[in-house]
Amino acid sequence: MSEINTNQTFVAGAQNNEKNYFFPLAAMTTLFFLWGFITVFNDVLIPRLKSVFDLNYTEAMLIQFCFFIAYFVVSLPAGNLVKRFGYQKGIITGLLVAASGCLLFYPAVVVHQYWIFLAALFVMASGIVILQVSANPYVAALGEPKTASSRLNLAQALNSLGTTLGPIAGGMLLFGAGGAMAVEAASADSVKVPYLIIAAVLVAIAVVFAFLKLPTIAEHTEEQDCKAKGHNLKEAPHLMMGVVAIFCYVGAEVSIGSFIVNYFAEEHIGGLDAPTAAKLLGYYWGGAMVGRFIGSQALKYIAPSKALVFNAICVMLLLVMTMSTQGNMAMIAVLAIGLFNSIMFPTIFTIAIEGLGSLTSKGSGWLCLAIVGGAIIPLLQGVVADSMNIQISFIVPLACYIFIAWYGLNVVKLSKQWQDKVA
Repeated sequence: MSEINTNQTFVAGAQNNEKNYFFPLAAMTTLFFLWGFITVFNDVLIPRLKSVFDLNYTEAMLIQFCFFIAYFVVSLPAGNLVKRFGYQKGIITGLLVAASGCLLFYPAVVVHQYWIFLAALFVMASGIVILQVSANPYVAALGEPKTASSRLNLAQALNSLGTTLGPIAGGMLLFGAGGAMAVEAASADSVKVPYLIIAAVLVAIAVVFAFLKLPTIAEHTEEQDCKAKGHNLKEAPHLMMGVVAIFCYVGAEVSIGSFIVNYFAEEHIGGLDAPTAAKLLGYYWGGAMVGRFIGSQALKYIAPSKALVFNAICVMLLLVMTMSTQGNMAMIAVLAIGLFNSIMFPTIFTIAIEGLGSLTSKGSGWLCLAIVGGAIIPLLQGVVADSMNIQISFIVPLACYIFIAWYGLNVVKLSKQWQDKVA
């Protein structure tokens, strides 16, 4: 196994030619694609297991809760792991842990217990947490700081390709070609093969990464960074509020995606069966992919904070529209949210870790900790859907985007407060 410190050590942003980093960036994009594919598989798994175990909305949302609660439990230890052993070993560890979680789906199907499925999701998610803590700041640092948002948006576009293909593949693998009849004859057996295949792919990629020679980011080591010494993350308001913004964003994005299949089944919305709705779900995630490709270029010229505010306002308007209309209009509005969601995660992430220096890996851990929003917000929306109705329940993600818009309006001022402290 090659060591992380072989061949290249560099200070990120020290060179103007980002083509020097083409190979490590290309290697990272495979990871972004994979965890996008795996994460969105949950959106199709929810209606499948809801039918198999006869769950209500709140019980079904435990799938997202157990998946995303891993971010709360694992993120800070993952940040410490990456700080101690480096980004490459963190990536390999994450891949192997995620593969272990996928393998647990086999005994879950054999025993046919819902709690074992939830445990398997938690283990798999723990691996993805370690991958995110490792890969997000690494990609952001592979080039000039001013284009970090653009670069991470490009990588996240590949993540969105995974989330676009995930529902399509999930609909075919979990429901088959039987349409509504397949749902009626619901069985957990169809879950085994997809996750065994994913496990094999994760192990294969871990082996490849074990032999890759990736550059080390020198400015993320304490030896190269004097400014961050003597300071802690709580002194960085742009990071602390960024943690809340990531919590809101991921929670809202996951919650909307989790409800679309069941939302489109409502008679006054679409009256669609689960396999058909699962295919339309691809447009929600596909919009995010298109938006990130556009954003990767646009953010070279537009201030990330301004782009964040604009997109948050657009999503708020679309949520109001889907809550107040019916039929095709309501469906188009909620699917279009994906396009404006696109740049939010990578943009919030990069502006939140800006200027953290040797505290970057820990800051990344804090931000990934906030992805636990994907566990909490869908559960809250599930409670509202059960107590009122599914259409009104979209008021929960609406509240999240209101905070995101506030963060975009204030992040420049917050970031300057940190810069003044470490100057």
